[in-house]
This record gives sequence, structure tokens and C-alpha cells, in this order.
Amino acid sequence: MAKKRPQTKASTAQLKDGPVPVVGAREPCPCGSGRRYKACHGRAASHAVTELVQRPFEGLPGEGDWVALRELVPAATVELTLKDGLPEGVPSVTLATVLPMAWPALRRDDGSVLLALQNDTSSGDLSRDLADTLLRALTAEPGNPVTAQRVPADGPRLQDLLDTEAPFTPVVHTGFEFWVPDAENATAEVSASLERANEAAIPTVLLPGLDAAYWCETPEKNHLRWVMPYPEEKLLDALARLSAAGTAGLGEGTRLVGSFRAHGLTVPVWDLPSAMSAEDCEKPAAEFAERLTAALATDAPLTGDERRARGGLTNRQVTLS
Repeated sequence: MAKKRPQTKASTAQLKDGPVPVVGAREPCPCGSGRRYKACHGRAASHAVTELVQRPFEGLPGEGDWVALRELVPAATVELTLKDGLPEGVPSVTLATVLPMAWPALRRDDGSVLLALQNDTSSGDLSRDLADTLLRALTAEPGNPVTAQRVPADGPRLQDLLDTEAPFTPVVHTGFEFWVPDAENATAEVSASLERANEAAIPTVLLPGLDAAYWCETPEKNHLRWVMPYPEEKLLDALARLSAAGTAGLGEGTRLVGSFRAHGLTVPVWDLPSAMSAEDCEKPAAEFAERLTAALATDAPLTGDERRARGGLTNRQVTLS
């Protein structure tokens, strides 16, 4: 017969007023109940922060580029503009795809801040996680990285901190040298991390004049991965119309092979010949954008061939997040 667990009294007086601080799941709840945080106030907090926000970057300028830099682009930076301006002692805030040793953020010696986009996060709202990291980086001691931590469920989001009227202009890099402005004084650990990252980086180019269209080079063939802002069902219908008409490609030897689904947006992917450079891809991609716009404006029911093309596209769709 199982024994009843003895009831224990709280070792400290329970909090009567004010919010209960967020602590580790196995730590005693700060409210003084005597229970672990995850079995007390952490239960509601955990539910709140794990609810998945499907489009965490919605409402920010360059939503497609946010998604691309999070999921597809190895090395890129973007200068961010804060809604309330830069704090004293912080000359700039820069979004980066990744940072050395997977740091969530870094406050450099000169006070500038680097915020990493591709790190693992603690909740289902990537925007809230990044905003929390950014706020801590703005007040960190210069010369120090910011560590990961559990994010309060009611904290601000990027949409609350960033100027949504400011442009979002990614700069794609060939490597990660932007980590170390003074490479000669970098630590051995940072230098080793830089070398590993550069070896793994896939050459990537943002096509000019197109929103969130990224060409990349791989050993066997090149690709175009294009984050699109349209509703998924409408976009798949339009792509199916073009596929059935034989106009979904980007020229000879190219093929629309499927799509990713990432952070609430759809990312069509084309296979390209290995000889097709980013510059070669610019004109065909611009022409495809015109055909897509016309297909998106069509409301007629899909034909049999178009339905079959749509089924093929749906079967080749992969969800990244």
C-alpha cells in the first residue's frame, strides 16, 4: 500500500502582492508555497510561454528577411533602430544570424550590441525571447556576452522595442569576420569558433530588387529560396497554376522543387544549374515575380492539371518551424 507523502509547510511566508519572479523549474517557488516552481506558479507561466506564436515577426518591416536570416542565411547582419532611440553608451544595435559559441547576444567593449537570431529559445514566442535578450544586452557590462535564460510570459516583444517604420536592410557576408573587428586580439576560443563557422557557411546572396529572395551555392547544384508574404493556400494555388502552365521555372535547367514552411510564411525553393550564378538569376526571378503576381490575382477554380500540380507541391512541403 502506497504511503501518503507528508505535507510540508512553506519555509517562508507566501507572497501576497506583486508578481512572482521566474526561476528554474525545479527550484522552490518564490511565492513561499514550499512546492517546486514548475508545480506552482510555473505551471501557468509555462503554459503561457510555450503557446506557439505562428508568425513571431509579423508587424516588423522585412518579415520575410527575418525568417530567411533565422532559417536559411548563414552569415548576415542588420542594423536595428530602437523605438525610443539608443541608450547612453550604446552606439549601435546589430542583428546577426549567429555569434561565437552560440552566444544569444554580446555587448562589445565599445558598448555596441550584437543580437543573435539563430539561437535556441525558451518559449513559443521567438519575438519575446529576442526582446528579452536585447534588453539584457543593452545593460550588460561592455565586453561581455549575454547568457540564455527563461523569459517572463508577459515581457515585451520585438514589436514593442523596434522602430517599425525604420527600414530593415540585411547585409549578407561571405564569412563571420564581423564577429571580430580586431582579429589579432581575438581569444583562441573565438578564433577557433570563427574558423569552424567559416568552413560550414554556404555562399549566399540576396537578390537585389526582390524581397527575401536568396540564391545559394552548394557542391552539386545551386538553389533559390524565396520567402513570400502571401497566404499559404493562395500562394500554392498560384504556384500550381504556373507549374501546370510550364512557367514556374527560372529558365533552362531550373525547377521549382517544393517549399518550406517557416514562422508562418511559405518559402518556395528552386533547383538551379551549378553554373547559374546569383547575377544570372536576377532577371529570371524578376520575370517570375510578374507571372506570380498575375497568377495570384486569378480566382478561377483550379483545372485538373493545376490540382495535380498543387498536390505535388503540397507533398513536397517541409515545415521548418
